[in-house]
Amino acid sequence: QVQLIESGGGLVQAGNSLRLSCAASGRTFNRNAMAWYRQTPGHERELIAAISWVGTSKSYADSVKGRFTISRDNAKKTCYLQMNNLKSEDTAVYYCAASKISVPADQWDYWGQGTQVTVSS
Repeated sequence: QVQLIESGGGLVQAGNSLRLSCAASGRTFNRNAMAWYRQTPGHERELIAAISWVGTSKSYADSVKGRFTISRDNAKKTCYLQMNNLKSEDTAVYYCAASKISVPADQWDYWGQGTQVTVSS
């Protein structure tokens, strides 16, 4: 099985930055597309950013485009989400996800436990 562990969340002032990390483990993890989601109470998880295995194909939600950057280091089996110019609306639990296929898709097979990001005004 594949396990995903997020880290890097915390409390920041609006306008500041954070970088989230997602470390993958498991012998079945290979050539996986990865993504970052976020969720607030009472709402479904929202896709924030996704990246292909190669890393050249990236997509972002309109709400974070231009502020967030997804990247990955396959040698370290780690995916990152650089979050700049954070807004209070970005406050949420952020989840890392991975797919068995190499490109982003609607179905995600593995999920991390989530890391809290809180942005104060």
